[in-house]
Amino acid sequence: MPSVLAVYPGTFDPITLGHEDLVRRACQLFDRVIIAVAAGYHKKPLFTLEERMEMVRESVRPWPQVTVESYSGLVRDFVVARNGKAMIRGLRAVTDFDYEFQLAGMNRNLMPDVETVFLTPGDKYQFVSSTFVREIALLGGAVEQFVSPHVLARLQDKARNGVKP
Repeated sequence: MPSVLAVYPGTFDPITLGHEDLVRRACQLFDRVIIAVAAGYHKKPLFTLEERMEMVRESVRPWPQVTVESYSGLVRDFVVARNGKAMIRGLRAVTDFDYEFQLAGMNRNLMPDVETVFLTPGDKYQFVSSTFVREIALLGGAVEQFVSPHVLARLQDKARNGVKP
């Protein structure tokens, strides 16, 4: 039976414990997983692409079947070029569903041979978002329960250096 590859795309600005939980779940379902870190120029990320790649690589170290790559442009081109069979998308709440459902429909039209698989994080990560984590950290709040220690250190460094949300 051929190896089944899933791609988990996102900006991961920064990667959270919720993201890590989804990676763990994806590894139980797929032979190989690529974390596709988007350049994210349209979002004005806090961390550079290189910083985000480093944080994601450190976070996924426990899973040898996971690799980390960057991409720009259409995620469709990235997935198809690597012969991906599934695209992982996280759902935290009902508010995510409408957008993700529309995105899945568009992706099905662009990549009919690739399935979108929705995964939900564990209960304690249902409300965690990179946006909230960034804002709380940069305003001096505690975020250690939402990110791994190496990510926390980078967030604290940005806050110490006067980066504002």
